[in-house]
Amino acid sequence: MTGPNKELKFPLENYDRLCFLKNVVKNPNIIVGDYTYYDDFDNVENFEKNVKYHFDFVGDKLVIGKFCMIASDVKFIMNGANHLTNAISSYPFAIFGKGWEKAMDGKSYPQKGDLNIGNDVWIGYNATIMGGVTVGDGAIIATNSTVVRDVEPYSIVGGNPAAEIKKRFSESIIAKLLKLKWWNWEIEKITENVQSLAGNDIRKLIE
Repeated sequence: MTGPNKELKFPLENYDRLCFLKNVVKNPNIIVGDYTYYDDFDNVENFEKNVKYHFDFVGDKLVIGKFCMIASDVKFIMNGANHLTNAISSYPFAIFGKGWEKAMDGKSYPQKGDLNIGNDVWIGYNATIMGGVTVGDGAIIATNSTVVRDVEPYSIVGGNPAAEIKKRFSESIIAKLLKLKWWNWEIEKITENVQSLAGNDIRKLIE
């Protein structure tokens, strides 16, 4: 056995509320790694609806790594939501035209870059992640959190705005895990080591 078929839309038999996400998304600016799953209380097609303000003309990407776990109602706020913050008014006059179309001449809306989610990241129910944020490998984002800044690898964050609660492991173990990058192993090797991956003795994986 080499684990579930990564090309399946619904890897759990007779259950259509959990999907391997890369087989569901259609937007080419949403890039998802193998085995990352999304669980939705109603319909997995809701995922792209929860990627907000993701306009083609902006061109930013949502990049999600491998083996991530994304709960229902998680929202990603992309750069299309940005308004001017250093002007007298943040109102988007230009989009309405009728004499206002030149309001943005020589100006541009803030761009914070792509939104990047690492590998083996768990994002809890109803969390919100803002555009331009990078979430490191192995991080956990607590339920109802609003993430407005980068999240360190293997850290647990929560709250609004989300703050670090604790590191999952010591700095030395985190360094070893980041070097190990088990999510890039061949699936046969992952399958051989799933018991160790579900444990807490990193020596077994290194050996």
